[in-house]
Amino acid sequence: MLDPLLIVELGVLGLATGFLAGLLGIGGGMLLVPFMTYILGGQQVAPDLAVKMAIATSMATIMFTSVSSVRAHHKRGAVRWDIVKRLAPGIVLGGFIASLGVFALLKGSFLAIFFALFVSFSATQMFLDKKPAPTRQMPGGGGQVAAGGVIGFLSGLVGAGGGFVSVPFMTWCNVPIHNAVATSAALGFPIALANVVGYVLGGQSVAGLPTASLGYVWLPALAVIATCSVLTAPLGAKAAHSLPVKQLKRVFASLLFGLAAYMLWKGIAAL
Repeated sequence: MLDPLLIVELGVLGLATGFLAGLLGIGGGMLLVPFMTYILGGQQVAPDLAVKMAIATSMATIMFTSVSSVRAHHKRGAVRWDIVKRLAPGIVLGGFIASLGVFALLKGSFLAIFFALFVSFSATQMFLDKKPAPTRQMPGGGGQVAAGGVIGFLSGLVGAGGGFVSVPFMTWCNVPIHNAVATSAALGFPIALANVVGYVLGGQSVAGLPTASLGYVWLPALAVIATCSVLTAPLGAKAAHSLPVKQLKRVFASLLFGLAAYMLWKGIAAL
């Protein structure tokens, strides 16, 4: 049984990440991973394993938040389903390769540092708000499958729904920010599903997992966070359509900078 205070903490975290999933199209993973790393450390999970479990559990919650937020975006006609169909095959393949193969081989400290550096780069690109060439468009079918593979692979290494890559990529290709956020939310489900299957299979024989774990996924936290996050994801999606483009990008970038700094500190401390 979880401590009542821990249940409250996980519930608040779920409410916050659900709102951010709808608002920014990032699946909540950028917020969940640092906090879940801290919480699992308090449950006496080894630091290296805590990072991996935080990434896997975060990804599992995205299966629920993405469905909730994308329904709200779809009602507004904001999801570019043509892009979803082309990116999804590559996303599934890239995510499965990352979560089942590469993830198990890497140390948690390396994953934490990689998380911090890559997210910082993504945040910088968003914060600078560079304008893409007006003639640039989304690549063809093959190019989008390849881009999906990169998005799925990177998402599997850091436990996020891919929005930190797919939103900047789509805006770079002149997809309007609100459409990019909505489409990223729709991509969250195939990203999460492919990666979670890999985390569960890859973590079957790992020692030191806490009770009620399914591979690297900590089920009690998943249940609480997912239940709460689906309540607020539609509210975030609604707010996303009322904010100006530049403000939305700055909110996205500022959030990522703070979380990247925390995970960099955790990764260096674990070396």
